[in-house]
Parts: sequence; C-alpha cells; structure tokens
Amino acid sequence: MFSSPILLSNSELATTADTPRHPFAGMLDVPCHVDVFLGTGHITVRECLKLQRQSIICLEQSAGSDLDVRAQGVSVAVGEAVVIDERTAVRISAVVQPPRVGGRA
Repeated sequence: MFSSPILLSNSELATTADTPRHPFAGMLDVPCHVDVFLGTGHITVRECLKLQRQSIICLEQSAGSDLDVRAQGVSVAVGEAVVIDERTAVRISAVVQPPRVGGRA
C-alpha cells in the first residue's frame, strides 16, 4: 500500500524499453476534483440558520468510520484520517469498484 503523501505523476510512470506505454498516458496529469466526506447528517433550515461558531452537527457515522473519497463526484475509495507533518491527509484503506455505465459489464 502506498502511504506517502507524495502524488504519482506522469514522470514516475515513464516507460522504458521493458515496459509498455501506459494506456492513459495522455490523461495522467489532468487535474480532477477530489472530495473526502467525513459524514452526513440532517438538520432543518431553522437549525441551519442558527449555526454559529462552535455549533455541533451530529453525523450519522460513528467515530472512527471510514471516510468516503470521491473524484469528480464518483466514489473511488474509502480511507481513514491521518496527520502527516502537521497536515491532515487520508490513508486509503480500500478502492471501490467503479459504477457500471450504460448497463455494460
């Protein structure tokens, strides 16, 4: 498992005489939006309007639950929150199956 906060880039996937060209080589450096969801909850509009600093919103997930990682709005993995060099990060614990598109397998 890759646990370093360093991202892989196109240069790290460079081809050599022994390895074939990566099928997505032209797309590897295209940025995508990633969201990590701590949890979900439900409140009324009245409760939302009363929110202020130090308000508490109860979540449906229990403490220590896996975080949902989404790329471009699609769930791609689950993980746990970690702190690395005073920064918050997510350690991926499992990669989820991509959704089927158009009913094809």
